Amino acid sequence: MKQLIPLYLLGFFQVLSTPAQALEVFDMDAMRDPATLEIKVLQDWRTVKGPNIATRQKLITINVGEIWPGQDYRLPVRMVVPVNGKARGFHLTGGNSPRNLERETRPRGVSLELLKGGVGLVMTVVQEPGSYGKVDLGGEAEARFSKSLNPRYKIQYWAWPATLMRAITAAYAETEHFGKGNIAVTGGSKNGASPSMAIIHDERMTAVHATVSPIWDSPLRLCDRKAWDQHLDVGGQQRGFSGGHFGPNFNQRALNAGHTWKELQGFARNISDQVFISRNLKALRARDVEMLFHPGTHDMVAYDMAWGGAHHPSIPVYLGANSGHGKKGHPKIERDQQNKPAFLLRHFFPDEVAEPLLTPPAMETKIIKDVLKVTVRFPPNSGEKSGRIWWMNNRAPDGSPRYLKELIPDQNTKEMTRDADQGVWTVEIQLDSKASRIDLFSNHRKVITCRGNTYPTFISSPYTRLELR
Repeated sequence: MKQLIPLYLLGFFQVLSTPAQALEVFDMDAMRDPATLEIKVLQDWRTVKGPNIATRQKLITINVGEIWPGQDYRLPVRMVVPVNGKARGFHLTGGNSPRNLERETRPRGVSLELLKGGVGLVMTVVQEPGSYGKVDLGGEAEARFSKSLNPRYKIQYWAWPATLMRAITAAYAETEHFGKGNIAVTGGSKNGASPSMAIIHDERMTAVHATVSPIWDSPLRLCDRKAWDQHLDVGGQQRGFSGGHFGPNFNQRALNAGHTWKELQGFARNISDQVFISRNLKALRARDVEMLFHPGTHDMVAYDMAWGGAHHPSIPVYLGANSGHGKKGHPKIERDQQNKPAFLLRHFFPDEVAEPLLTPPAMETKIIKDVLKVTVRFPPNSGEKSGRIWWMNNRAPDGSPRYLKELIPDQNTKEMTRDADQGVWTVEIQLDSKASRIDLFSNHRKVITCRGNTYPTFISSPYTRLELR
């Protein structure tokens, strides 16, 4: 598959030294070419009976491409369609393992509702190679990337997003079973980051719902030394910071391999247009792409909530209080939240789900003596039915161990009041005399109905940080 490796021919080090030069991580003509998939059929199309619905299913493996010359990246793809007729678009996921995909799936929950409505399912594997027995592949990829800063070698930048795109190509090659339609991609962590990057490049994708994964290009992600200095000790080594450009931090490994901060900054600058939702909002919205993100308030990957809230307040997010990788959530977190199924049903069946999900509201703050007055305003007739405020005092620097460890206190939440005359939600917070700054956000509820089922959904105001002194 030589047509999939243009970066080797171009000489990637030129990109690092030429800031104005465009960097194209993917050859999209190659991504869409079914002739190069080298498909191997493990289970051909068959009818699968289930307790709720019968489906047609097929299991294959595909060659995503070569990570480096001679090293194929090959993974399974399971396709599920209604038993009668073609699927109209599909829900794509990568949060699976090769072993699980060997088993025929019996759809439940929102997957069942999608199939009943004629929408297919496509499942592949976006996981660390070591999780399915290929430890050496993952280690070699990391070593090659640290030495070269070539994104093609880093599985996170190339192989995972490419896997999703090539799975779309494989599904659409099944012309008797898949018709063109919407393609929504969902997942968490690496399966949130990968579709968030892939949807920038692949116009076949129409929606992304991503949790605990990056969204925006904050200074820390761009290797700004002023932002990084608070995470370095006197010897220049990193102290406990786990976040990185688009996932776990790799800066120290690259520095140990001989790269400089200037080279890291050049890499981040040149690749970020290819990576971050925040840098592609205009193009994505022109395509009518639907988006919803659950970054978490205490996540090691989505560690820059205050910067994102200040610079990209229009990106729709739901902030589960004290949520993130390995976090259990605040005692009063919205346990009935069903954003993902409502998001998918609305995206695929807009005629059946007439009510839209909430869009991000605006937050206004005013300090009068020792009281913070907060006002949250939605567009008219949004239909929100509740409001709750959350806050933290003196939060530690983004991505630091304390930022992740110190949670929103149990008592730092309060119901908001609806002012019907003004059409706003209001609340007052007594300021702590010892606080030099306060972080806050609000969550708001709306119930979506589809086929007799109700789905409580929530949206957050932009995460806001106020300096108090």
